Amino acid sequence: MIKQVVFLKKKSNLDTAAFRTYYERHHRLIGERVLGGYVTKYVRRYIDQAQPSVEELPFDVITEMWFADAERQSACMQHLRDPAIASEIAADEARLFEPGTKWGCVLSEVESEM
Repeated sequence: MIKQVVFLKKKSNLDTAAFRTYYERHHRLIGERVLGGYVTKYVRRYIDQAQPSVEELPFDVITEMWFADAERQSACMQHLRDPAIASEIAADEARLFEPGTKWGCVLSEVESEM
């Protein structure tokens, strides 16, 4: 299983409620459509309370995508480079996220039995 995460910061002109509403009612639907057939799980994790408290968060949501294997992840990244898909995503991200703050990575997980 491959897990990819993306850290995203909301645009400064959006309050938290408007940001979350837009993400869940619009941007998420684009994600589900373009990721469909590639990911096994697509999750948004919103920051409710920073520990310790800070004036400004470096990001407001962590988007997580699980892929069955490296081949599906690679195929998805190729699919997302299609000019029509890439431009649709970029246009919507411009409404929602602060420019230049998007950051992502592929993770390895080690889980403890508790």
